[in-house]
Amino acid sequence: MNAEFKELADGLGVGRPPAGWVKIVDMPVLILVGVTGVGKSTAVDALRARMGGISLLPNRRKLADLLVIPAVQGWDGDPPTAVTDRRRRFDYTGRYRQRHRGGLAHAFSRLVLQRQPAAPASGAVNIFDGLRGADEVAFAAQNLPLAHFAVLIAPDVVRVERLLRRQDVFDQVGDSGGRSPQSLRHPGPAPGGGFRWEESAEGRELFTPEERAHLSALVDRGEVDGVELAAKIAIVAAERRNYDPNAAIEILRAAVPDRTLVVDTTTHGPAEVAAKLARLATN
Repeated sequence: MNAEFKELADGLGVGRPPAGWVKIVDMPVLILVGVTGVGKSTAVDALRARMGGISLLPNRRKLADLLVIPAVQGWDGDPPTAVTDRRRRFDYTGRYRQRHRGGLAHAFSRLVLQRQPAAPASGAVNIFDGLRGADEVAFAAQNLPLAHFAVLIAPDVVRVERLLRRQDVFDQVGDSGGRSPQSLRHPGPAPGGGFRWEESAEGRELFTPEERAHLSALVDRGEVDGVELAAKIAIVAAERRNYDPNAAIEILRAAVPDRTLVVDTTTHGPAEVAAKLARLATN
């Protein structure tokens, strides 16, 4: 933290903190760990309803936009440019991780905020959404001594269904050439019914035959467009390539077991998850 201070956004910066600013490493923070569709946003909403004093720190997406992607673009000599395609973002964050151990966790640890750290006794909870994979959580466990880690998990087939329901404009994916999902795989049902799984090799590996049949049925019944299903499967598959949830859990349980919670959001409702997060954050 010896770099010259630079303000990234209102109240948010990196480098040596000036008067009235505080390093994120000196703040108590609840870090949500999990890939897309495990229920992090729902958990935060439920926690907000349960207790006051919730302070949402810039999330993973925002942090990548402010720090990670511009840094990699700078290495390439390219001007800062917004990147929305999920696969391109995975590439940028992966390259950042190659140079900076910890990836997004390294970027997060560099932050300074224009406010004083909240005392745990005050009931305030600073939340960061979030980290993924072994490298990130290992770095955070070692470098964020006041952090608690809530790992949220859900089966991949459930994650796909949640992505289909939430209709987030950010949930889009193309290849490095900017082509749409339509050009990457069949956009809908095959002749005679059924989604073309043979054109989605990663999807076949992720799901059981029963799960594939379940997802195909959504297209057959007209509940979801084949292009959308293909795009969501591609997102889940890309995250599986980049992040190993099981490895992250093992690392946290070994390194900081007293600061780690693992919750399956398919067996615990939002209120139950919020209660567990509240106990962890105020421990």
